[in-house]
This record gives sequence, C-alpha cells and structure tokens, in this order.
Amino acid sequence: MQALFYMDNCKDDSEEVLKRFCINFNPTEDILPFFYRLVRGVVFEGNEIDSIIEKFSSNWKISRMSCVDRNIMRIAVYELLWCGDIPSKVSINEAIDIGKKYGTGESGPFINGILDSIRDAMEKGSIKARDNATEDNTPTETNAEE
Repeated sequence: MQALFYMDNCKDDSEEVLKRFCINFNPTEDILPFFYRLVRGVVFEGNEIDSIIEKFSSNWKISRMSCVDRNIMRIAVYELLWCGDIPSKVSINEAIDIGKKYGTGESGPFINGILDSIRDAMEKGSIKARDNATEDNTPTETNAEE
C-alpha cells in the first residue's frame, strides 16, 4: 500500500518510481515477488480497477476518495479479480483492517461497503474474476489483448 500511496502522490506509476521506492524503503527479499505482483498488477489494471471501485462507491469519484482508502481498495480489487489464490474474505478483511489503522474513522465501513458490493457482484456473476496474471504480473496473452 505504501508504494501505491507514494506513486499516487507523485502522480507517476513508472518502474523508475517503483525502483526509487524500493531503494528508499527496502522491502525484504521474501516479500518482493508478492509485492511486485500486487503493485505492478494494480498499475497495469488500474483503469479497470478504478472504474469498478467508482461503479460500486455510490457517487464517489476515485479522485475524491482519500489516497489511503483508494489505494487499499485498488489492492483488494486486484486481489479479488486477478489473484484467485487469495480468498476474497482475506482480501476484504485485510483491506478493512489496514483502512482502520491508516485511514480515518470512516475508512473501515467505507472500504467494507464497496468491497463487499464488488464481492457480491462477483458471486452473482456480473463481474468475472480474471486470474490470468503471472507471478511477476507480466501480462499473459489473454490480458494483454483486453
């Protein structure tokens, strides 16, 4: 979340900014593959993720949401749609917990409402899971064509 928050505040989601973040904050080697999977995935699928969040946020534009809340939800939506190996309840609960810790008093319920609506839409089939990113989030042929 910190890397996406940093990139969002810089208004630059380039690999150079991600590299600069890693130099300054030095994520440990054991988390790097998952870290890159999430950050690169959110960046690569960002437009679709933001559209989905806005669709389920009851008249909130993504730009009006707090930087913390929107980046927490971006990660969670990426996990919900592209990381079939992560249970949806885990993604949603982690997002709520992080929102409560780093957001405002309203962050937890706000994040929960949006993510639970997205999860519900997935269960009803109106949003389909993608789950076609590789471990390092190099686009596969399927998602590169979308």
